Amino acid sequence: MKATNEPGRRRFIKAGGIFIAASGVAAAINAFAKEEEKKNQEVSPPEDLMREHGVLKRILLIYGEAIRRIDGKEDLPPEPLADSAKIIRDFVEDYHEKLEENFLFPRFKKADKLVDLVDVLLQQHQAGRRLTDITMHLATSQALKNEDDRRKLADSMRQFIRVYNPHEAREDTVLFPAFRGIVSAHEFDSLGEDFEKKEDELFGEDGFFKVVDRVAEIEKKLGIYELAQFTPTAAD
Repeated sequence: MKATNEPGRRRFIKAGGIFIAASGVAAAINAFAKEEEKKNQEVSPPEDLMREHGVLKRILLIYGEAIRRIDGKEDLPPEPLADSAKIIRDFVEDYHEKLEENFLFPRFKKADKLVDLVDVLLQQHQAGRRLTDITMHLATSQALKNEDDRRKLADSMRQFIRVYNPHEAREDTVLFPAFRGIVSAHEFDSLGEDFEKKEDELFGEDGFFKVVDRVAEIEKKLGIYELAQFTPTAAD
């Protein structure tokens, strides 16, 4: 009968057990690290809404350039303007504003906080959509050749800029900062996750950044992408 090396066998099993245990610990640590990284990358509901306001602000600048060209009787290609209005409709009105209307406004009303402000903000959402309808309708080659249509188009964009500059400023400085105070910490975090899921569902993974890239392409087409060009030069 062949003798077995029992001590060696036990040492091998013990070493294997240690290796497996160590591998399990390493996997757990790696999973924890990934989860922490994911959490660090998550944005809160107000931060998410505020950065989306940055997209809106850049579209307002595009509208401003379009108005300048119309007033100056300069060439204005319809595609950048039509694309901008489409982003307003899809990303700002049908996504961003719907989040506010479905998740924020009702909670403020339930808490009886900033109700008058919420009512005005909702009215402005509705007014903005009517203006976007006009802009989308007139952002065509045919309309841009007609003096009366160009005037109506410029007027719709002026009104849109006039309403949304104070609108987003009031939300950023009053409504959003107050939101954390009317919901629980769990609900606050949960809403942040819901916002991200909805964004991915509608615009794909990293949807926000894809929209930002679309806006940047429009800015380049209109020659207003380079930030340095807006820096005032020193007076002679």
